[in-house]
Amino acid sequence: MSGRYRSYFVTCWRLLCTCNFLVCENTVCLLHAFTVDNKQKLGLQSFVRVMPYLERRELIAEIGKLRNASVICYFTGDRENVSTRIAPDVMPVMYRHLRLLRKPKRIALFLYTRGGDVLTPWRLVHLIREFASHFDVLVPFRAYSAGTLICLGADGIVMTTMGELGPIDPSVVNAFNPHDPQNPAARIPVNVEDVYSYLALAREQAGLSSEEFLARTFALLAERIHPLALGNVHRNYLLVRSLARRLLGLRREPFPEERMEHIIDSLTEKLYAHNHMISRREATQEIMLPVEFPSERLEDLLWELYEDFVAEIVMLEPFNPAQILRGSRTEFEVTGGFVESERGQDAFVFSGVVERRDFPEAGQINVNILKQGWHSRI
Repeated sequence: MSGRYRSYFVTCWRLLCTCNFLVCENTVCLLHAFTVDNKQKLGLQSFVRVMPYLERRELIAEIGKLRNASVICYFTGDRENVSTRIAPDVMPVMYRHLRLLRKPKRIALFLYTRGGDVLTPWRLVHLIREFASHFDVLVPFRAYSAGTLICLGADGIVMTTMGELGPIDPSVVNAFNPHDPQNPAARIPVNVEDVYSYLALAREQAGLSSEEFLARTFALLAERIHPLALGNVHRNYLLVRSLARRLLGLRREPFPEERMEHIIDSLTEKLYAHNHMISRREATQEIMLPVEFPSERLEDLLWELYEDFVAEIVMLEPFNPAQILRGSRTEFEVTGGFVESERGQDAFVFSGVVERRDFPEAGQINVNILKQGWHSRI
C-alpha cells in the first residue's frame, strides 16, 4: 500500500473505531463496513496489511488489461461456520456489475468456490453472455462442482499452478433420504454416482447378470433408501449431464460431439471420487478442457488477488463467536463472500447475536444468525 493510501486509511480506521461510521469521499465509500469480528480481531497493523477495495481494484484492472477483458470476481469463502456457496441469490448482484461495466465485449470471471447449487451456473453463464460475446473463467485455486459447471460454459479457462476443478456428480438431499443416525433431524446426502456404482458392482464384480438377481439387488437398495429418493438420484444424474452438455454448447466454438461426450463422462463417471482435485494438466491432457496456462505476471496477480480475499474474510481461521463476546451480549457482522469489479463491490454478510447465559448451566454460549445476504457496499 502506498504511503498516501496508508496514511489516509489509518486516519479512517481511527475515525471508524471512535465514531463507528463509514468515511466517504467523492460519493465513493473508501472503507468497508468492517464486521465486529474484524474490529475486535484485527489490530491497526493487521488492518494496514489487508488491502482495501480501492487498491484491490487496481489489481482487478491490471488483470483486465492483461486479458483484454472486464473482470468480475465471484469469491464464495469457505471460512468454517460462515461459509458461502454458489446460489441463485447472486444473480441480481451479477446483473448490477454487468450493467455497471457498460456493455463489455469480453468478460473474465475470477472464481473461487467449493461448489453449490447446480442450476445456478446455467443461468449465470446465460446472463454473462447477454452482455459479452467472449467469456473466460480465471481459476486461481478452487472451482469445484458448480464452479466447474460454470467453467464448462466459458470459451477459455485460465488456471494457475494451484488451480483445481472437480467432478460434477451431485449429492442430493430431499425429504425421502435416509435419516442421519448422529442427527435424526438431518438427512444423509445420496451421491448420484454411488448409486450407479453399487449397481455396477453387482453386475461387473459379483457377476449378477440375470434379471432376477439384479431385481433382488435393486430391492435390497430400495430397503435402505426410499424409492422416491432413488428416483430423485436418477433425475439428478440426467440433469447434471444435460446441464454440462448445454453449457458446453454455449461456447462460441462448440466442441465436436465426441469431445463433448468425453468431457461429460470424465467429470461425471470416470473420476470415482467426488472430492477428486483436477489439476490443470489433467484438465487439459486427460479431460480435454480448453485450459490456458497464464503468464508468470498474470499468475502472480491472480494469486495476490486470491490471497487478499482470504485475508479480508479471515478465511483460514474458524469463526468462533465465543471469542468476540464482550459482556453478556454482542452483535456481530461477518463477511463470507464477495462479488467485485472495477465498478463496485458487493459482500455476503452474516448478521447475528452471540449471548452468554448462565441458566440452566453457567457459561452457555448461544449464537443466532438473524439475517444473511448480499449487500452493495460500493
